[in-house]
Amino acid sequence: MSEAAIAQKSTIVDGIVKQFADAKSAVVVDYLGLTVEQVTALRKELRDSGVKMEVIKNTYLRRAADIAGYEGLDDIFVGPTAIAFSNEDVVAPARILAKYAKNIEALEVKGGMIEGKVATLDQINELATLPTYEGLLSMLLSVLQAPVRNVAYAVKAVAESKEEPAA
Repeated sequence: MSEAAIAQKSTIVDGIVKQFADAKSAVVVDYLGLTVEQVTALRKELRDSGVKMEVIKNTYLRRAADIAGYEGLDDIFVGPTAIAFSNEDVVAPARILAKYAKNIEALEVKGGMIEGKVATLDQINELATLPTYEGLLSMLLSVLQAPVRNVAYAVKAVAESKEEPAA
């Protein structure tokens, strides 16, 4: 193999190592059997959520994962592999890919990485069930507002009960 080809491959692996280092999460999927329309819709939804999905050769992924310190990912870098990296939202790639995998039989989630640690398929699926950031904020606000709302209802009930005998 020529030195130019080796240098080119080394550059590709270095880029993938950087993606692993920058990513909050990465989810690996088997995409074989998806139609062009399905892939286009999937990529659009991922892109809208700030997730970058790429099809990368397994040898590059294995080498980059080893350099980045992710032992145990070699087993999932087999067959047709696409990987979705998210630098912003930890949950987004897992949630979107799990949703598509549920509806499209050909798409299979294999595993991935969550905040610097290798994640199993079960952990990815568990992460996919978490609500979005906005959903979590909504739940928190609801919990915080409940005591105030209950006090307001009690005050209103007392005020209404005091008005009734006067009438």
